[in-house]
Amino acid sequence: MTLDEVMAEIGEFLGCETPDAWIEVALQQQELMLIDHANCEKKAATTAMNLLYRHIDRDDLLKKMSQLAREELLHFEQVVNIMNDRGIRYRHVSSSRYASALREQVRKGGHNGVDELVDILIVGAFIEARSCERFARLAPHLDPQLEKFYRSLLRSEGRHYQDYLGLARQYAGGPIDERVETFRALETSLILDPDPEFRFHSGTPIAA
Repeated sequence: MTLDEVMAEIGEFLGCETPDAWIEVALQQQELMLIDHANCEKKAATTAMNLLYRHIDRDDLLKKMSQLAREELLHFEQVVNIMNDRGIRYRHVSSSRYASALREQVRKGGHNGVDELVDILIVGAFIEARSCERFARLAPHLDPQLEKFYRSLLRSEGRHYQDYLGLARQYAGGPIDERVETFRALETSLILDPDPEFRFHSGTPIAA
């Protein structure tokens, strides 16, 4: 698939676009956006590594998650380098409600842990898809260095979305439409509902 086709697919997969109000705040708080972006890349690598350790008997998963973890750590390094160029100190910031709220809906166990694995993979697909959508929405409004970097992330983040969703379908042993719709509804509410805290995956800024 071309990048345009992947982005169109992501647009259909997600239940909504990022609100303009979030874009406005992100542009006003680029330091915080970059710090949390770095955190998101590090967490994405950790998620992939956890799947590697827990599912050593699934060859396709091992291959895709090892590649994903390497790419996410490279992205983390790239974000930190951009921050250093701009005199931004990497520091701790609290996590947003986004990922934790999605993971709260993950089923536990199931036959050989398949239900739990499928849900984790679907959550991963939504996180990667939303990241990709936000990079694309932000890029035209950024300075040339950051615009170029965010556009460069689209292809890999789009592939990560496809890998997660493809693995979910592969391991489910049947349709996953119902589970995808469950998470789509939740993800949409997390993006559109008022959110008192700005983060890379936060909802509509409450001040807006």
